[in-house]
Amino acid sequence: MESSLVDTAAATLCLAAAVGGRRRAGSFLNCSCSSKEYRVSASYSIGRMLSGVRSAARKKLFRSEPADLLGISWSPDSPPSNGTDGGHHHHWWTALENNFVLESSEDEYGGVVVDADRLPSDKAAFARSLAASLSYWKSVGKKGVWLKLPVDRSEFVPIAVKEGFKYHHAEEAYVMLTYWIPHEEPCMLPANASHQVGVGGFVINDQMEVLVVQEKYCGSSLDGAWKLPTGFILASEEIFTGATREVKEETGVDTEFVDVVAFRHAHNVAFQKSDLFFICMLRPTSNNIKIDETEIQAAKWMPLEEFVKQPFIQEDHMFQKIMDICIQRLRKCYCGLTAHNVISRFDGRRSTLYYNVSEPEDVNCNAS
Repeated sequence: MESSLVDTAAATLCLAAAVGGRRRAGSFLNCSCSSKEYRVSASYSIGRMLSGVRSAARKKLFRSEPADLLGISWSPDSPPSNGTDGGHHHHWWTALENNFVLESSEDEYGGVVVDADRLPSDKAAFARSLAASLSYWKSVGKKGVWLKLPVDRSEFVPIAVKEGFKYHHAEEAYVMLTYWIPHEEPCMLPANASHQVGVGGFVINDQMEVLVVQEKYCGSSLDGAWKLPTGFILASEEIFTGATREVKEETGVDTEFVDVVAFRHAHNVAFQKSDLFFICMLRPTSNNIKIDETEIQAAKWMPLEEFVKQPFIQEDHMFQKIMDICIQRLRKCYCGLTAHNVISRFDGRRSTLYYNVSEPEDVNCNAS
C-alpha cells in the first residue's frame, strides 16, 4: 500500500514539474521543458524520481534541494532563486504544492487541515492530489490529517476511505474524515464528541406553582404525566440561555436564569452517546402560556405539592431527589451554581464558569 502510494505520488509530482498538468501522461517519460518565469531547463528520470521520493518517505524528510530529489538540472544561465533576484524567492516544492498538493493549513498541534473550499472538482484530480499530498505530508513529518468533504463532494468519500481515511463525524452539510500517517504509532487524534447536552427548566412562581407540560411524543412511562419543560442545547449555546429558550419555545413563558441546581450524567442514551442533563431553576417574568403545538400537548401552572405527588416522581429515586433539591433551594437551604463570565489566559477565550458564591441562608435547614 505504501509503495503504491509513493509510486503514484512520485509519478504525479514528476508530471507536475515536467508539464504543469497540461501535457499527456505519456510525454513525461523523457522530456524537457522551460518556464517563462524561472527559465528552467530540466530533464526527468522516472527511476531517479521514484528512488528519491521513496528515500525521502523513509527518512520523513526531503533533501535540502528538491531539484536534486526530482532529478532536475538547472541551466547554467538561470540558477535557482536565492532570494536576491528582485525579491522573487521561490522553492520548487512551493510550485509542486500549488499544482498538486491539496490546499491546507496547520492546526495547533502541527497537523494538516485540508481546505474544504479548495478541493479539486472531479474524482480523478482528487485521487491524484490526495495520493501526492499524503506522500508529501509524510515526507515533511506530518502525522494527523483532517479532511472535510462537503455534500457536493460526497463522491470523494470512497476515494479517501480507499486511501485509508477513517470516518470521524458527520453534520448536515459535510462528513469529516481523518488519517494518521505514522501507522506504527498509536493514533493521537481526538475522538468524535461523546456527549449530548440537555436542559430542564424548573420554573416556579410566587404562588408556588410549577410550570409543567405534557409532551405529544413521549415514552409509555410518562404517558399522561406532567413534567418540566426540557430540550437539547444548540451548538455554541450557553446552558442558561438554552434553558430559558426551551421554556419559551414550549410554553411561551419568559424566564430569568437563577442557577443550576443539579445535573445528571448517563451513558448509552442515544446512538451509544453519553448524556449530560442540567436542571436549571428559572424565575418567570411572564405568566401567559402559549404552547408549541408541534411538540407540546398541553401546559399549565401546577401547585408544587400536586406536582411532586405524581406517581412517576414518587416511584423514581432520581426524580424524587431532583424535587428534594429544588425544594431545598426554594427554602434557601441549598445553593446552586450561578453563571460567571471568565477569560482564561490559557486560550484567551471568553467562557462561562458555573459555581456557587454563598452559603445556605437558613440556619434551621435540615442537614438531610
